[in-house]
Amino acid sequence: MKSKYRILLIEDSQPLTNLYKQYLAQESVELVCMETGQDALNYLQKTTPHIVILDLKLPDMLGQDILHWIKKNGLPCSIIIVTSHGSVNTAVELMQQGADDFLEKPVSAERLKATIKNHLEHARLLNLVEDMKSSFERNTYQGFIGSSLPMQNVYRIIDAAAPSKATVFISGESGTGKEVCAEAIHRQSPRSKEPFIAINCGAIPHDLMESEIFGHVKGAFTGASTDRKGAAAQAEGGTLFLDEICEMDLELQKKLLRFIQTGRYQKVGGSKEESVDIRFLCATNKDPLQEVSAGRFREDLYYRLHVVPLALPPLRERGDDILSIATNFLITYAQEEGKRFTKFSSEAEVVLRHYPWPGNVRQLQNVIRNIVVLHDGDTVSIKQLPPPLNETLSDNEIKSLSHSAKLPQMEQFTENDDYMATGDIPSDIRPLCDIEREVIQRAIEHCDGNVLKAAVLLKVSPSTLYRKKQAWETDEI
Repeated sequence: MKSKYRILLIEDSQPLTNLYKQYLAQESVELVCMETGQDALNYLQKTTPHIVILDLKLPDMLGQDILHWIKKNGLPCSIIIVTSHGSVNTAVELMQQGADDFLEKPVSAERLKATIKNHLEHARLLNLVEDMKSSFERNTYQGFIGSSLPMQNVYRIIDAAAPSKATVFISGESGTGKEVCAEAIHRQSPRSKEPFIAINCGAIPHDLMESEIFGHVKGAFTGASTDRKGAAAQAEGGTLFLDEICEMDLELQKKLLRFIQTGRYQKVGGSKEESVDIRFLCATNKDPLQEVSAGRFREDLYYRLHVVPLALPPLRERGDDILSIATNFLITYAQEEGKRFTKFSSEAEVVLRHYPWPGNVRQLQNVIRNIVVLHDGDTVSIKQLPPPLNETLSDNEIKSLSHSAKLPQMEQFTENDDYMATGDIPSDIRPLCDIEREVIQRAIEHCDGNVLKAAVLLKVSPSTLYRKKQAWETDEI
């Protein structure tokens, strides 16, 4: 009987390969051995192991090349680097690039077996999580709308980070929903019943920002006629969100760093230190490391804040989320304005889906409000789209894309006999998972076992096919 777990060993030294086989002879694993990088890549295109043990020096390529290929194509496997003495720094660098562990030669039997055991347990737990994810993909979440893979990842990071006290550093283009994200983290946290205070560091003059955060005492400056609480005091027990953090003045950044480290601050013009218990969240639409390199953002503050990074995807990378969000805005604004709009024409959907949306969700929101205010009807036509949306695609492009969008998904597979077997449709109802498996397996067979080509054919992520294929193979063992 085949083992439940498959390990790919990429090693050109036959004596070492034989030694590893001996080490693992009594273990319940299937060890597949490849001597060259190209043979390994050919194997990986058709089969996904649970673990890849990778030597850095191969006769035809570097181990780094295989690591980068695996990561680029999203294979759900653990990668263990095998390195000779003196190359540990290289191994550590590779772990930063996506490798999961490293072994230093000479590798002992105990060390090899313990490492494999740990990563197989990780694979088992990961499969459980993936099964849960597949049955619990969310279409909406704490103010967000969208079920795309990038947003599912955002939701999971929020779920994981919200219960902790760790600072979350939110990045993303303008209009992607950074404050919505911060509010979601707050609502999911144990501090949800306490205040959420947001400050936009780019919208307040530098000379007033310190007072906005820390407050001031009467007479601290011209116009300070009374004592005033700052955002820090207002957020006591809750969350302080600093939006556009990279716009903050350098001198104030120094004071903010001390505040984050100690939880203590002084009001402007005051001499008494005060302390608060708050959770910090921050966001920027700039590259913070570039700002650090340019001397506009303190490096020590960056590393203090950059504990849990969370990058929000631009709208153009969210696929059909665009239509879900647009429809939600359309119905909401139509109700507000007393209009009848409920949907978009297929041509309008094509334009919305393929426009690059440089202003992201905020721009989409404004476009839909414009349509509702200026037009009437129950279906938004392409003529009702405002510039520049009505100038982005030619009539022929719109017709071509509209036709593709209208084709049923199964028709795209069955229009060629090589994709699907012909025959009468069975009268009984079959489980959807069985149909999905059949379609995926036929696509892989049609592509001669090349999972990457099958993923392109099915218009899904390669990692999705690898994960499903690996799970089916494990069930059959």
